Amino acid sequence: MSVIKEFKDFIVRDNILDLAVAFVMGAAFNAVVTALVTDIVTPIIGIPGHVNFASLTYSVNGSTFLVGAFINSIIAFLSIAIAVFFFIIKPASKLAPKKQETAPQTKTCPYCLSQIQVKATKCAFCTSSVK
Repeated sequence: MSVIKEFKDFIVRDNILDLAVAFVMGAAFNAVVTALVTDIVTPIIGIPGHVNFASLTYSVNGSTFLVGAFINSIIAFLSIAIAVFFFIIKPASKLAPKKQETAPQTKTCPYCLSQIQVKATKCAFCTSSVK
């Protein structure tokens, strides 16, 4: 098998394509949430104190710290995390099948500590009677 064919098979696998689509959708979602936070949420937060977070900066010895941009990033991250949790994780966990607990198939012989079948009345290893 040639390297090019192996690479082609790798690229067209379903999970790789799903990952690529998820990455693109995540980037688009990030852009929307970032715009929402910087254009709508932080101006609303700044109304009571008349503070514009986007222009909130501090300078120390010629170095400028963009505090407002950092606050916008934190709010955007929390918004994305909340949206992913409530719109993806919670519904997916409700749709996921519940794991069925299975009864054990073996038990331990109290005399020789070997594993024997649950229905066994005598141990196959030490021939002791077990309940």
